[in-house]
Amino acid sequence: MIKLSAVIITFNEERNIERCIRSVQGIADEVLVVDSLSSDRTVEIAESLGARVIHQKFLGHIQQKNFALAEATFDHCISLDADEALDETLQKSVLAAKSNFDCDGYSMNRLTNYCGQWIKHCGWYPDTKLRLVNKKLGAWKGVNPHDRYELNAGSKIHHLKGDLLHYSFYTIDEHKRQIEKFTDISAKAKFEAGIRSSWPKIIVKSMAKFIKSYILKRGFLDGYFGWVICTQSTRATYLKYYKLLKLQ
Repeated sequence: MIKLSAVIITFNEERNIERCIRSVQGIADEVLVVDSLSSDRTVEIAESLGARVIHQKFLGHIQQKNFALAEATFDHCISLDADEALDETLQKSVLAAKSNFDCDGYSMNRLTNYCGQWIKHCGWYPDTKLRLVNKKLGAWKGVNPHDRYELNAGSKIHHLKGDLLHYSFYTIDEHKRQIEKFTDISAKAKFEAGIRSSWPKIIVKSMAKFIKSYILKRGFLDGYFGWVICTQSTRATYLKYYKLLKLQ
């Protein structure tokens, strides 16, 4: 059976970190928390649950996660955000993979809780994520703040049963604040990558986002919060390309 590191990056996650760590206890042989200088009880709670904590100023989502993997004791890692936790079925799936790790990586579905409601549509589910990997065979990539793990070409990936539970936003205002923050980061990253915006692009991409999430991805089936998510996602697309236009 392989040895497994659970790797978690944090910043002021005192309300989430305990749930996250407890979901990998008995599965991971090491719990590593890389904390971005939290001012709340995140570190205290993590250490009380037996986690090894490294303090690291935030480098960017992609860079921070690659730093965390590099610091993990074992080559085989499951990478989590602090607001995520394995459900019981996924816990069993990961344990089974540990006893016969015959792939380069394992993917899983992520199920998001928004203001107390599990979201099954809007393009938010199954939201497949590659999180259980051999860290020697890949790296975190993407454009900040939207990171993704990529294995080397030709790698073998297997999909696990169970859900990675994502406790995203407790209030709509939290969602709005994150949109403001993330669209700042995204616009800057796109500008630095040479991507440009225009008013026709802003309008078309915003309209396409709403049509895709609310109609094609059946966001209307999630009721009131489905409407909120789809309209806020549309707003995020608008802001991202509008802020990019201002930068250029």
